[in-house]
Amino acid sequence: MSSLIGSFEEKHHITINLSSGSSIGESETSIPHRLSRGEKFDVVILAEKKLEILVGDGMISANIHAKLVFSHIGAVVPHGAEIPDLSTVESAIDAMLRAKKIGYSASMSGTHLSTEIFPKFAPDIYAKLSGKLEKVIGDRVAKRVADGAYDLGFQEISEIEPFTNGYNGVQLVIPIPEEWQQTNIFSIGVVKGSNKIQEAKELISFLSSPESKSIINAEGLEQFTPENAGVNRS
Repeated sequence: MSSLIGSFEEKHHITINLSSGSSIGESETSIPHRLSRGEKFDVVILAEKKLEILVGDGMISANIHAKLVFSHIGAVVPHGAEIPDLSTVESAIDAMLRAKKIGYSASMSGTHLSTEIFPKFAPDIYAKLSGKLEKVIGDRVAKRVADGAYDLGFQEISEIEPFTNGYNGVQLVIPIPEEWQQTNIFSIGVVKGSNKIQEAKELISFLSSPESKSIINAEGLEQFTPENAGVNRS
C-alpha cells in the first residue's frame, strides 16, 4: 500500500492515511480489536475469512467489499545464515530440530501452522520442538529474526519481503512443504458508517487494476483476477 498510495492519490486526488494491524490475533493493534473499541476507519484490508466474520458482526458493509490478493506462507532466516532446505516435510522438520528458536506469526499463517500442522508431528518430534516455538505478537516475525531473536521463522511471504534488503536484513526461504502451505485471500471492505463510499470504490478499482499488478506481485503477493480466481491452490 505504501508503494501504491502515491499513484492513487495523484490520479484520483484522494488522500489516504494508512494504519497497520494484523487480521487476527491477541495484539491490541489487530484490526478486529481496533474496530471493536471504536477506532474510526473508512476501509480495511485483511484476510477474507476474518472480513466475512466482521461483515456478520455488522462492522463491515456486506455490499462493498472485494477480493484483492492471494498470499502464501514462507520462511525466514537471518542474513548470511545457511539457507535450509524446507521443500519437503522431512527436510523442514530436520531444519526446525536444528534451529535454536523458531518464531511464527500470531495472525493467519501462524494460526494455521500452530493449530493444523505442528501439533500433528510425531509426539517425540513435537515434544522437542514445543520449547523452541514462539508466537510473535504485535511485531513482524522477519523483524524479530533480523534482530536476532529467532534463527528460523514462518510468516506470509509479503510480510517477509520488506526485510530482505541490506546487511541487517533477512533471507526469504521458499518453498515450504506443500502439505504445510495455506493460501489466504486478502480482501478490502468498507467500514459501516463511513461516508467515503465513492472514494472506497475508486480505491478498490485501482487495487484491482493492471496498473497495480506489478507492485502487488513484487511484494510476494498474487493479484486476484477473474482469470486466476478458480485456480486450485492447497
